[in-house]
Amino acid sequence: MSAPKEVEVGSKFTPKYDSDGLIPAIAQDAASGEVLMVAYMNEVALAETIKTGNAIYYSRSRQKLWRKGEESGHVQKVKDILVDCDQDCLILKVEVDSGQCHVGYQSCFYRRVKPDSAHEMEFISSPVYDPNDVYKK
Repeated sequence: MSAPKEVEVGSKFTPKYDSDGLIPAIAQDAASGEVLMVAYMNEVALAETIKTGNAIYYSRSRQKLWRKGEESGHVQKVKDILVDCDQDCLILKVEVDSGQCHVGYQSCFYRRVKPDSAHEMEFISSPVYDPNDVYKK
């Protein structure tokens, strides 16, 4: 079943949150096009992102707002917010420095499934920082 025509072809932004009040947000490097990460936003996170120009997500594990870079310093400056046809998924085109993944890589997508293997992965990039130096807990 498709969304109402106004949602699909209209110009009013009416994001569709899931039953937990969240919408998936894909962070993409505005310059390179590399997909950096997938996170979720609630209504407050999205509103603050729009207001401040910095990516703010909702942490499902911590049950609170997550201001990207609040611990690591690796902030995401939002240049554009793209909305899919159903308004139930966002792409944030962001300007970043190095190291967007908490385990030390530029992107959270640093591995791929090995060709012809259902259970093995291989690394497709190298770490760009040491998370032990950044996250001192």
